[in-house]
Amino acid sequence: METQRKSSGDDDGGERGLLHTWRGYSCSVTPERLLLPGPVLQVALGTRHGVLLVEGGQVYSFGELPWKQSQAPEPAKPTLESALSGQRVIAVAAGSFHSGAVTEDGGVHMWGDNGSGQCGLSGLSAVPNPTPVALLDSGDASPPQTAPVLELACGAQHTLALSAQREVWAWGSGGQLGLGAAAFPVWKPQKVEHLAGRHVLQVACGASHSLALVRCLSPQDVHRPLVDKCRQCNQLLFTMTDKEDHVIISDGHYCPLGAEPAKGGHGLEAPAPSTQALKTSPSEPLLSFHAAASSNSPAPAGGADPTQDSENQASAASDGAPPASDSDPSALSGGGGVSGVKGSPYPDEQAVKDYLKRLSENTQADQTAKTTLLTSEGRLTTGSTLNSLVASCASAVGERVASTYEALSLKRMMNFYLPSGAARADGPAAVAVAAGLAGIAGDNTAERVRQEDPTQAKKSSSTGDIREEEAEGLRRRLSLPGLLSQVSPRLLRKAGRPRMRAVALTPLGGAVPGAHEVFPTLQTEVWSWGHGEQGQLGHGDSLARLQPLCIKSLNNKEVVRVAAGAHHSLALTAQSQMFSWGSNSSGQLGHMESPSTVPRLAKLSEGIRVWDISAGDRHTLLLADGDCFLPIIYYSGQQVKEGVDESPGQQEEGKEEEERVGGYTQQPVLLPFCMDLGYVSNVVAGGQRCVALSDRNVMGFIASLHELASAERKFYCKLCTIKTQIIRPLLELESLSSALSPAAIGLLQTLAGRFSLLCYLTGQHAASLTANLRRVRDVKSLLILDHASIFLDSYDEYCSAVGNFQVMGGFQTLTKPSLDFFGKSPELLKRLSECSEENPTMADLLVALFFLPTRHLHEYGRLLLKLATCFEVCSDEYQMLQDSCSKFEALALQLKRKRKDADYTFHFWKSFPGKMTDSLRKPHRRLICESSNKALTLQNAGRFSINWFIVFNDALVHAQFSTHHVFPLATLWVEPIPEENTSLYGLKVITPEETFNLLASSAMEKAKWLRSINQAVEQALSGTGQDTASVGSGSGQKLEPPISRTASYTFYKDGRLKDATYEGRWLAGKPNGRGVLKWPDGRIYTGTFKNGLEDGFGEFVAPNKTLNKADHYQGHWKDGKMHGIGTYASGEVYDGFFQDSMRHGHGVLRSGKLNTSSPSVFIGQWLQDKKTGYGVFDDITKGEKYMGMWQDHLRQGTGVVVTQFGLYYEGAFKDNKMMGTGILLSEDDTTYEGEFSDDWTLNGKGVLTMANGDYLEGSFNGEWGSGLKVAGSYFKPHLFLDTDKDKTHAVKLGRLCVRAEDKWKAVFEECWRQLGCEEPGRGETGTAWENIAVALTTSRRHIQDSPETLSQSHSRTLESLEVIPQHVGLITMERYHTIHLYLIKACDTPLHPLGRLLETLVAVYRMTYVGVGANRRLLPQAVNEIKSYLNRIFQIVRFLFPDLPEEGGLIPEPTTNVQDKKDPGSDAAPPESPKPGRVVSSSALLLPVLLPRLYPPLFTLYALEKEREDDVYWECVLRLNKQSDLALLAFLGVQQKFWPVSISVPMPSPGEKQQVLSSTKDVCFASAVETLQQISTTFTPSDKLQLIQLTFEEITQEVQALLKQDFLWSMDDLFPVFLYVVLRARIRNLGSEVSLIEDLMDPCVQHGEHGIMFTTLKACYYQIQHEKIT
Repeated sequence: METQRKSSGDDDGGERGLLHTWRGYSCSVTPERLLLPGPVLQVALGTRHGVLLVEGGQVYSFGELPWKQSQAPEPAKPTLESALSGQRVIAVAAGSFHSGAVTEDGGVHMWGDNGSGQCGLSGLSAVPNPTPVALLDSGDASPPQTAPVLELACGAQHTLALSAQREVWAWGSGGQLGLGAAAFPVWKPQKVEHLAGRHVLQVACGASHSLALVRCLSPQDVHRPLVDKCRQCNQLLFTMTDKEDHVIISDGHYCPLGAEPAKGGHGLEAPAPSTQALKTSPSEPLLSFHAAASSNSPAPAGGADPTQDSENQASAASDGAPPASDSDPSALSGGGGVSGVKGSPYPDEQAVKDYLKRLSENTQADQTAKTTLLTSEGRLTTGSTLNSLVASCASAVGERVASTYEALSLKRMMNFYLPSGAARADGPAAVAVAAGLAGIAGDNTAERVRQEDPTQAKKSSSTGDIREEEAEGLRRRLSLPGLLSQVSPRLLRKAGRPRMRAVALTPLGGAVPGAHEVFPTLQTEVWSWGHGEQGQLGHGDSLARLQPLCIKSLNNKEVVRVAAGAHHSLALTAQSQMFSWGSNSSGQLGHMESPSTVPRLAKLSEGIRVWDISAGDRHTLLLADGDCFLPIIYYSGQQVKEGVDESPGQQEEGKEEEERVGGYTQQPVLLPFCMDLGYVSNVVAGGQRCVALSDRNVMGFIASLHELASAERKFYCKLCTIKTQIIRPLLELESLSSALSPAAIGLLQTLAGRFSLLCYLTGQHAASLTANLRRVRDVKSLLILDHASIFLDSYDEYCSAVGNFQVMGGFQTLTKPSLDFFGKSPELLKRLSECSEENPTMADLLVALFFLPTRHLHEYGRLLLKLATCFEVCSDEYQMLQDSCSKFEALALQLKRKRKDADYTFHFWKSFPGKMTDSLRKPHRRLICESSNKALTLQNAGRFSINWFIVFNDALVHAQFSTHHVFPLATLWVEPIPEENTSLYGLKVITPEETFNLLASSAMEKAKWLRSINQAVEQALSGTGQDTASVGSGSGQKLEPPISRTASYTFYKDGRLKDATYEGRWLAGKPNGRGVLKWPDGRIYTGTFKNGLEDGFGEFVAPNKTLNKADHYQGHWKDGKMHGIGTYASGEVYDGFFQDSMRHGHGVLRSGKLNTSSPSVFIGQWLQDKKTGYGVFDDITKGEKYMGMWQDHLRQGTGVVVTQFGLYYEGAFKDNKMMGTGILLSEDDTTYEGEFSDDWTLNGKGVLTMANGDYLEGSFNGEWGSGLKVAGSYFKPHLFLDTDKDKTHAVKLGRLCVRAEDKWKAVFEECWRQLGCEEPGRGETGTAWENIAVALTTSRRHIQDSPETLSQSHSRTLESLEVIPQHVGLITMERYHTIHLYLIKACDTPLHPLGRLLETLVAVYRMTYVGVGANRRLLPQAVNEIKSYLNRIFQIVRFLFPDLPEEGGLIPEPTTNVQDKKDPGSDAAPPESPKPGRVVSSSALLLPVLLPRLYPPLFTLYALEKEREDDVYWECVLRLNKQSDLALLAFLGVQQKFWPVSISVPMPSPGEKQQVLSSTKDVCFASAVETLQQISTTFTPSDKLQLIQLTFEEITQEVQALLKQDFLWSMDDLFPVFLYVVLRARIRNLGSEVSLIEDLMDPCVQHGEHGIMFTTLKACYYQIQHEKIT
């Protein structure tokens, strides 16, 4: 805008903010122009002076300024207030004889007369220059904070300030301060506690009264139980009077102590009526006073202030709604960090209970209310949880009471206790301070406040005159502010119908969508206080009020601005009307009605819309719109005679004379010269002066802004008229319920609600545009640009609501009720709907009327375009305006199309056969095209069948003679059938359960239908179902809806899916991709689909009636069946492989309660849902474990059973019993070998061998352990020493159990299958690697959906596995190492087939050999099992790396002549040792991966097996270790020359040695001992052998150091030394370690150096055991 001002070359002070001043209203008056250095932003007038704010923040004063020490001779000339230079002032105010200014940072400066303390500076009678005044908020904070200020208002003897926290502060003298102060003047600014917690929008000061515009309390604010007694006179604040059919609850408590002391301090200025007299007539508009709790006041009676915090002012607003506590965010606007939390703002639980208890005893209703009438059944109209309680309270209680009760319902109370800090998350966010301060520059009415939620906002919290209330029309009784009212309760009662419609008219979505803080609120109250002798307080009497009181009659009037003259008050509403009250001695109220003690509308001719108001001593100025948008000015009040000298003396005499002469207006007069002033943006009145600020219309910009605002105000007035004169009466008609169906009434109420919202939004927008005109006048702050979406959405929703009502034939059915109401000649309707037809029907009129608001969109478009033309094309503003304009134009077109669609659909339903209409006619359904003209027929249909196809925006309907079928569009695919024989024009329609071909009559028809259906499908999918283009519009682009889409569908045909609902991805009529399938009986499948069947990973839940909880399957599917790996839980849990929904392959079944203490576990092979093949069954209750073959769930074949009591059986099983030949051993080695017939039951021939070698041979019968019947011979072989070798019975175990190769076949088969081989070793290596890659990537994708399951190291492993090692070509050492590394990584993640195999093997191995399975007799089987694992895994590895040599094959070393790695060739090595390469063996490659995982169970078995030997060995070790080093060396026969004489000690001087004394222990060969001790920390035999070798090297080094020469060991020398090291190493389970190495040692090592060293260790072990013999 700057640029524009500069562009015009005028030198008369620019184009903006031109100042014109004049007095009176006679025709001869011409305004004079005051020239200033810059545009004037704001003017304030006092009695004889004025203050101007000029752009740039400078302040000028003009007129008489007696407080200046040197009064300038020429008073009219504006003088700069230099004291303010350097401060950027953003607002000014003037009182009768003093002035104030507010700076950008919220500081206040005052100057002028200070006789009554009105400048807030103590000790000075006048303040010559602007001086800062601080508002100190003495909250919890110490030091006290200064409250930043938004605006000031000055009266004759007092000043009010509105802080950024939206609180009112006052100083000066008189009751108009609202402080209830005992003595005046009040020098220091103080907060008006009575308004604390409320959101004040604007303040205004008259000579001796004050006004505040306050935002209505939102429901969040109503959450504190109130004080119920006045703290000063102890009277009840509320009274309740029971009338026949209603209750009057009055808050009209008047506290005599509250009346204002007269200036002299004697008597009361206003007569105080006796409280008693007042109480007898509770429905009078009584006055209520209640002093705010001072910090030392006692806690209020109701226990509402449990904190008793001196700062927690329980300033009960005597009119009902409790003050919002300071910490309530909704009560602050510039909240930010400023909100001081004062103690706990919420009552404690006990207080609430007491409060509710008192309520229920109905002693007094603690709230005030407007009377509400109950329906005849006595049901309350609110959904309060305390309905019964409230009903017991009285026969009827007001809406505000009910709503407050609701707010107090315990549930909500509890919410308030939650310690969620000051700013409750759900409270409306306070606007940031910055915004608040920025807003100061804006207008007070453009409050940057949270837009009120119209459905919830409570009415003003004070109640007024009941009769006046009824006069306002019963219909407003239940209504929520700003909305259409509900049905009149009287009518409801009269009709006595049980149906309640009082709920309906709250707009559905709550507030205007996206309730932004930026929209000004229209839900306001006006509060007044101070002197009232002229009625200027508006309470209907002339009493003074010491504290703010709400003016009831202005509630719901949507006041957006207040102004105060010396003794009269004005309020401007959003509907551009002005209410006025107070002194009317000179006609300044704009009407001549009396009494003037209550607000009444000023008399203005129709079509005049006021948008700015100002009041002087005895006159009022109005700025309004007339027929055009050039503003016009009205004057109301006293005529000012020219030439009358303005000296104070004469002024007084002049007054009476004038009143006699009658020099004043009866009603507002138009000032003729206002047209010459141009575009006036503000009018200001004060003293006798008038001022207007105007702008030149540069480039048409100002005119366009004015036109936009004016159009919006006009539109809002129109909408309000429609709402009050048509919609509300229509909804209240009694005949409505008989004429319309409940569904239609619902639609009508939705429509009315949407209309209400639109209306409210328009009102807010009009208010904000007006505010923009009055202060900033720029484009940037236009809400319609920043928040265009709110407007667009509101219109869109509204238009849909109208369309829905129309489609359902609503307007036709409304015809009769409307005719009843509007009569046969509906002039009003015709005028409002702007209908141009000759004699339209009622229905047409209504349609036109309801579609009327949508025409306003063109207006928006036009005005925004007009504004845009004022800017350079390249500017941002132009771009913004242009964009918004096109948005509105586009919506206008779209809504026009919507209307056309609704019309088309409505006419279609009129002609459609009735029976189907009812089921097919839906409010949101619109017709796209239909085939009544036989344009589309069904292929192969019978000759006489009728097939009618109708495309709606949500479904394709196939109607036949008496039936019809609806196909939802979301799951409809249509494709053209190629025309080979051109005679047929076919379309193929695919739906989930049917596919049919349609024939079109011509190629054009075919194209039309194809396009229509595809467009409809596309729109149904994108959710813009309502904005369908009608067929005629033939938009050129060919929309092909995606063949793959997301949709929901319920199957109806018989079969597996009958009545199931599927929601998810589709592909050409079949579920495909992720989705959820739900059956009515509670079964649910969630997962992936393929071709309409479950396929891939999925979860399935099916209710299980017997168990009373659902069965649950999670795993893989194929072709609708469980297939692959999964977990099925149903009482018992199965975890394993499935095929065709049956358990098949390897799996674990845990059964028993809750699977935690599972009484049994089976792990093994399944075949078609039966246990078949090898498996291990752990019967935990019996303490038995079976490992063997199964068939059809029964133990069948060979097997082994071990029990917790140490019994061991191996042999044959049949039909789940031990039957056939078997061997049974008990713990003490008693053995039976022979025939069995049942579990543990011997039957037949056999041999029973005792532990000492005696045996019985014969036939046995009976159960083991409970007396055996024996017939046979008894042998005692060791009786004579010539032991018969062939007679000894050493039982060989392991012959009758399952061979290791036959165990866990299914596990390996599964691994081969994953690699793509049907049988082990049969398949392509390439395919196998592809399958591995696929397995890894799919698993990773699966895991990415739930990343929390994957650790970082795990994902790194996965990444490294994605590189496939080279698997063809000659194997070198280097390649061998890469393969080794790859295997280690692959076995580290279960996502790799090898890793999965390993994981399963570890699980089965542990299952077998842990617990009861830890039986020493199982050791050989356990070892063989590991060896068999190695062979079988090695087979897979060789399959993956085909060039790897077979077991025992060689890998050639690199050609450099390095000796074999395994034998660091010492010359002592046997000559055949240096080999040409490395031997490949499964154990070297795989044991490092496998053994660490299997080590615990395996080593336990070794320890059990070697228990006795180890005990003997250990005893010996302990005994021999008691000796000192030298003694032990001597005892073991170590040659003297190997005895260390001295050992080096780690001293700073390395050469120093410490002598080995005879007592020294544990120092000789210490390093070798340490090395050997590490043997028990390693897992694999090769690692253990490595350590033994290191031990030997350590010994050799030490001896060489001793002998100082190279040295070759002989076995006789070496053995004793090594024995010493072994003894000193004290390895507990050495026997087990030795056996383990022996069993699992790499065969190729046995004869090498390692082999010899190992033999030495073994010899030491035996030597130590037998040491005691030597």
